[in-house]
Amino acid sequence: MSLASAKLVRDLFAKTIKSEPTRNGFGRGLVEAGKQNGSVVALCADLSESTRVLDFKNAFPNRFIQMGVSEQSLAAIASGMALAGKIPFIASYACFSPGRNWEQIRTTGCLQNVNLKIAGSHAGVSVGPDGATHQMTEDIALMRVLPNMTVLAPCDSIEAEKATIAAASIDGPVYIRLGREATPIFTTTNSPFEIGKAQVLTKGTDVAIIACGPQVYEALKATHDLEKSGINARVINCVSIKPLDTETIVKAAKECGAIVTVEEAQIAGGMGSAVCELLSEHLPVPILRIGMRDEFGQSGTPAELLEHYHLTAPWIVKAVKQVLKKKA
Repeated sequence: MSLASAKLVRDLFAKTIKSEPTRNGFGRGLVEAGKQNGSVVALCADLSESTRVLDFKNAFPNRFIQMGVSEQSLAAIASGMALAGKIPFIASYACFSPGRNWEQIRTTGCLQNVNLKIAGSHAGVSVGPDGATHQMTEDIALMRVLPNMTVLAPCDSIEAEKATIAAASIDGPVYIRLGREATPIFTTTNSPFEIGKAQVLTKGTDVAIIACGPQVYEALKATHDLEKSGINARVINCVSIKPLDTETIVKAAKECGAIVTVEEAQIAGGMGSAVCELLSEHLPVPILRIGMRDEFGQSGTPAELLEHYHLTAPWIVKAVKQVLKKKA
């Protein structure tokens, strides 16, 4: 194991892991980015507390703009600020941004290749009781298809903080996918992070589990049960969905011969699709994708919904055993 040391795995099952929403890490990272660069500004669509932009507003009140419920203006005005030399971060629920303002992100942000940063909070079905209208599962597909767009899905709040700071330091549009629900923190401040790079968390050779967002934790949990069955799984944190880490993924396909992808998003056009597209051109191997399968969410607790849609460790174990039957 590398990042996921023996201690990490022990902690996972000793229940010593602390939990926090990834949006909290974004809030901290945004403040830090603001400290590092006076050109960083923040705009919000009437959801500054929920998206954790409130911390930035309190720290830099003169660099914060409250747009109200106007997501299209949020993206367009921020893009104009980027053309004027600012580094604008816009934040809302993912169902509203990019859900409601995708055309403005496309035309005023990506077409012009401006320095626009988009934080889509409350993504996935783990939003819970808010129901299907607020459970954005199409955002990865929407954003990764856009030319010039970088797409990041941090696995925990520490990585979300790093992703936010990194987004401020690169040129061009960036989308950061964030969750509402508190999820386990299993990386550290010393854990590696780089846009365009995936992290190999466990060095298995029987199958590779490629996950993004908080589902990386579920993948690590699955390795525990798989080990009992004599299956040695490699877990890869695919935080950088676009650009993909081609070298790491192709190497995993070559050395493991079978892959399972896991995401709290639509598998059509999602991270799993990106992996399939990559390997179809470089090294085709048996792949099973776990995610939302052409359906919307519904109201329920986060735990109930994740289980209902087969996004938890036991379902990853089942998928691994199924894909191994197809392995040459």
